Amino acid sequence: MPSEPGPGSRAGQAPPLDPELAAALAALGEGAREPLTPENLAARQERDAAARPRPTVRDLRADGRFEVEELRVPGAPGGRDVTLVSARPAGLTGPLPLLYYLHGGGMISGNAWSVLPRLLRAWALPLELAVISVEYPLAPRAQYPVPLEDCYAGLVWAAAHAAELGLDADRFVVGGKSAGGGLAAALALLTRDGGGPTPIGQLLLCPMLDDRGDTFSSHQMAGTDTWDRTSNATAWQALLGDRYGAADLPPYAAPARATDLSGLPPAYIEVGSAETFRDEGVAYAQAVWQAGGQAELHVWPGACHGFDTLAPRAAISRDAREARTRWLRRVLTRRPSG
Repeated sequence: MPSEPGPGSRAGQAPPLDPELAAALAALGEGAREPLTPENLAARQERDAAARPRPTVRDLRADGRFEVEELRVPGAPGGRDVTLVSARPAGLTGPLPLLYYLHGGGMISGNAWSVLPRLLRAWALPLELAVISVEYPLAPRAQYPVPLEDCYAGLVWAAAHAAELGLDADRFVVGGKSAGGGLAAALALLTRDGGGPTPIGQLLLCPMLDDRGDTFSSHQMAGTDTWDRTSNATAWQALLGDRYGAADLPPYAAPARATDLSGLPPAYIEVGSAETFRDEGVAYAQAVWQAGGQAELHVWPGACHGFDTLAPRAAISRDAREARTRWLRRVLTRRPSG
């Protein structure tokens, strides 16, 4: 585990939280900042699964407002099938753009179903797009590269079956939050290098990019953020197993390891000023720009990790959702060149 900074550390005082976020966090009590450790990992997974019951397909259809279907598609060669949850507003005709979404949860929790109500309301309805949410396996039961392979296999299958799914194969965006943001970034790298379906954008919300856990913000927010460096190290260890900390870890496992970010689709990268992932997200945007690519970076002042889930009605959460929607709308209305 990374050591915590002591007196005289290079890490300074944490930036203040936005007042609305601070109030929401205080209302949850001290347990909201309890770090994830190898010792409490199994119990936390059970608790999180119980706290986030999975909605049924019937629930997600919302009395006919949405068309929702569970799909079982082939996974990696020799692997198991992958479950995709496909959803769209009811009654739309014509091929729709697709948001191919990877859920958050630090690679150790979360599911494909629970994120859909928010995605459908926020983006599928106003932007008239389809969403496919991927049920990738969780660590430590499944370790790298298995979760990424499942996400990649689902994307390849969706692109190959775009016509029968009513999708526009030229307008796929990969996206995700936290662990899902890291997986989306890895997919963009993998499709660039492996010749897979080419996304037109990557939506990276507080992405989990760097297994090394040694940025300034990682030290600065130790013991303070809702997801701090102790939790982060525990999750990366669960995902990488014996490869945790390896010098030759591939960028598909931890996208911050990439030395070449050229040729990637335009990125939307969002972090908070008071979160562990702040500096790795900023560094990733800078690396995209330095490679000649496009990135829109937002650092929300006073925001902690997962702030819009913590306080969805806070002004800063509303601003963030509007900014994401504006970016998605711009990306989806651009026509592919050539």
